[in-house]
Amino acid sequence: MVVGNATAVIEFLLIGISNYPEWRVIFFTLVLITYLSTLLGNGLIIFLIYFDPRLHTPMYFFLSNLSFLDVCYGTASMPQALVHCFSTHPYLSYPRCLTQMSVSLVLATTECLLLAVMAYDRVVAISNPLRYSVVMNGPVCAWLAATSWGASFVLTAMVILSLQLHFCGANVINHFVCEILSLLKLACSDTSLNVLMILITGIFTLLLPFGFVLLSYVRIVAAVMRIRSAPGRFKAFSTCGSHLTVVTIFYGAAIAMYMKPQSKSSPDQDKFISVLYGALTPMLNPLIYSLRNKDVKGAIRKILTKRA
Repeated sequence: MVVGNATAVIEFLLIGISNYPEWRVIFFTLVLITYLSTLLGNGLIIFLIYFDPRLHTPMYFFLSNLSFLDVCYGTASMPQALVHCFSTHPYLSYPRCLTQMSVSLVLATTECLLLAVMAYDRVVAISNPLRYSVVMNGPVCAWLAATSWGASFVLTAMVILSLQLHFCGANVINHFVCEILSLLKLACSDTSLNVLMILITGIFTLLLPFGFVLLSYVRIVAAVMRIRSAPGRFKAFSTCGSHLTVVTIFYGAAIAMYMKPQSKSSPDQDKFISVLYGALTPMLNPLIYSLRNKDVKGAIRKILTKRA
């Protein structure tokens, strides 16, 4: 991002929750609980997968990546929201704003791609169980995870490098964190290229992965329907339904933010929508994907038994 010579803005004022002072205590409490739950749940998953050899499988390899992402993603935004909650002047310097925005974009993009990879992993496991260990071997899993990270860095760099913005004195961001769409609203220079770049990257990181996830779950449901046991079908549908609900919240909220016409964008609405994919899903992911799993429950019992 380049700031022109006429630009006087060197720091930004984050409104956050300050325009709703009566909600500050409730907001702070909810965000704090959410952040601590995110750290505890995802940290526990990483610990269990690392120390229990029975969890050294492709599915748990991707889950550990997802948990690591969620810890980083939550840490990139929630502590800042907490600190600024009761701050009289919640200013953020230009370099910190750019850094925080770039890190959040990389992590969010990686999670979008990784969720699609995880859906593919489940399709292979259910549709072709006899060849699962061959298809999803160690190098393939590492390559898929690395590709998700690498592609997110490239796509984020494309968006960030296209930001040639001039700020003519406006420095008030109506958001909890430094967010790209809120930043574009302050620019007095032409942002049509930036909006186009966000739209293009959104297609590759939101619409296509979400479509792939939905198609994957259609195949999974078709495979589940062939299960003869009624309790087995119910359990599978319950698990798939939980996964799909969380995935839909994550992709749906992000699509509602980044893929709609900016002329119809409401700053207050957008910043609360961002809480769904920026705070809620990182907290729910370990509960939905891992902590309800019998293998993870067994790993927890094993560790508790050893300590006892």
